[in-house]
Amino acid sequence: MSRIGKKPVEMPAGVSATVSGQQIEVKGPSGTRSFKATDDVDITVDGNVITVKPRGSSKRARQQWGMSRTQIQNLVTGVTTGFKKELELQGIGYRATLQGNVLKLALGYSHDVLFDIPEGVKITVPKQTEIIIEGNDQQQVGQVAANIREWRKPEPYKGKGIHYKGEFVFRKEGKKK
Repeated sequence: MSRIGKKPVEMPAGVSATVSGQQIEVKGPSGTRSFKATDDVDITVDGNVITVKPRGSSKRARQQWGMSRTQIQNLVTGVTTGFKKELELQGIGYRATLQGNVLKLALGYSHDVLFDIPEGVKITVPKQTEIIIEGNDQQQVGQVAANIREWRKPEPYKGKGIHYKGEFVFRKEGKKK
C-alpha cells in the first residue's frame, strides 16, 4: 500500500480542480496547471479534497498511485504559494544583473554570460551575488536553477562558483610544499 497515495490532497480556499478523464486541471491565484495521469489510477474531486486510487493491485498501478498524488499536490502548491530556488555566487568578480528579460552573469570568463529567462519563471536579483528563481511549476524552476548553476559549479578547493543557498560545498586541501 502506498503511504503517500492514501493521503488526500487538501485544496485551500480559492483553488478549484476539474477532472476530465485522466486530465486534472487546478486553478488558483498564481495561475492554472494541469497533469495527465496514466490509466492505472482514478482521480476524484469531492469538495475541496482530491483523492487518488489505484485501478488494480499491479506493481505499476501502485507506483503510479503515489506518483500521481505527489504530482497533484505539486499542482496545488504551485498555484497557491509557488516554488522558489535561491542561488548564491561566490568568487572574486562574480556578479549577476537583470536587464529586461535577460540575466547577465559575470563569472570569470572573458565575456559575460547572457541567460534568457523562460516564460513562466520570474527571476530577481536582490544583491549582486544572489539570484532568486520563482514560478508555479516545480520542474521548470528547478531546471532553470540547474541551467544557471551549470555555468560555474562550485569547486572544492576555493569554493568558487554558483551554489544553492545553504548548500554545503566539501572543501579539499590543496597541494603541500
